[in-house]
Amino acid sequence: MVEAARKLIAAIDSDPFLKYLFSEGKMLGVLVCGKPDSEETVTLNAFSGLAGGHSVLPGFVPPIFDTTKVPSLRGPVDRGSAPVTSPAAPGLPIPLRSIPASAVALRSECSEGPSTSRESKELQEWLFRQYRVKNGLGEEKDIKDIFAARGLVPPGGTGECAAPKLLDYAFRNGLKPLCMGEFWYGASPGSGEVRQHGRFYPSCTGKCGPLLSWMLQGVDVEDNPLQATTGFDSIRILYEDDTLLAVNKPSGMLCAPGLTGTESLQEILEKDYGKLYSCHRLDMDTSGVILYARTPQAQVEIQRQFSQREVKKTYLAHLCAGTRPWKGKMTGTIALPLAPDWYDRPRQVVDKENGKQAITEFEILRIFPDGEMDVRFTPHTGRTHQLRVHAASPLGLGRPIKGDALYGDASKNRLQLHAESLSFKHPVSGETIRVCSLPPSSEDTDRTDSAS
Repeated sequence: MVEAARKLIAAIDSDPFLKYLFSEGKMLGVLVCGKPDSEETVTLNAFSGLAGGHSVLPGFVPPIFDTTKVPSLRGPVDRGSAPVTSPAAPGLPIPLRSIPASAVALRSECSEGPSTSRESKELQEWLFRQYRVKNGLGEEKDIKDIFAARGLVPPGGTGECAAPKLLDYAFRNGLKPLCMGEFWYGASPGSGEVRQHGRFYPSCTGKCGPLLSWMLQGVDVEDNPLQATTGFDSIRILYEDDTLLAVNKPSGMLCAPGLTGTESLQEILEKDYGKLYSCHRLDMDTSGVILYARTPQAQVEIQRQFSQREVKKTYLAHLCAGTRPWKGKMTGTIALPLAPDWYDRPRQVVDKENGKQAITEFEILRIFPDGEMDVRFTPHTGRTHQLRVHAASPLGLGRPIKGDALYGDASKNRLQLHAESLSFKHPVSGETIRVCSLPPSSEDTDRTDSAS
């Protein structure tokens, strides 16, 4: 998959027209497939949405439904400069689908005057019905029915991403999907999304989550790396008294009961310590020190300290290499406001207008010969995924935390983010307590002796 992406990037870089179309930033996808009754493989390429107004380009699979063929639906598009051939073309035919004339009539009716909610709803529903896809079982449905089976309505743009284009084309042409990935090409988006040239990212949860879950039925797939759990280190008690319990949380374990039904660290501890009260959270994949209260009164006081930013926290992280050598300061502060990406939860985006303040101090502890680095983070706020976004965003350090598939690292390592220490005032005595976690296990990192 990685090699297929490299070849596609090289092909685009060598084609001035494609490079021009994609240079402003585009999510691309590659799918390696097996041919029927053969050991040969073929690689399919796709791009999300349109590229410079183009829905079809040589070397890329066609859209599931081509909205540019519907008059007035997308507006006028100049395609006069499109080349006939391109070095990116792998040689597969690209058939165009016929567009029902009913779309033109419906769009014409809606465009004669101010659009009503009824007309808009009818047009949107008609569009959803045109996006018909196949799955690995040979079944075919439109995206409206796929989402309706889950009690959902598909968001606008569903079906235009690279992954569903690739799978639908493969199924319709008798190809067997073997491995697939989506990566970013070109400049980082100005929307605040964490996207960097050449890095892989998971499919969006809002548009592609329900769609791909249905399309991949009948396909032998690996476990979702964003939901996978790792082998748990032994749970170590770091601090204990009648009021508080501080524990070294393993990576891959929920810190409190969740919706998945997976047993959480809190539930495991309660078997020996009785009722516990959650005071704060760590991401499932983050390891390190976490604090529980043993009385409701202690919980209220510790949570107050967190909300008033009286608790000091430090984290250790191992970051991927950047696209360029690090030329910045070894210490500093990152202040990037964050907001949820509503169509791709739980991903967060940098939103300078509507985001909540998020401030992180950083200290680069070591830069390795390959460009990877160890960093200590001291967050002054506690936003969702704050350290992960501040590390990965081009406006921050521009380097995702190793193992962070959500924000740009395609490796299969565990998330190398570790809650190092926690300082707070004891809710009863008022004494300042500093709890330090155990260092991350050597099994949690992929650093080799030669690189250390």
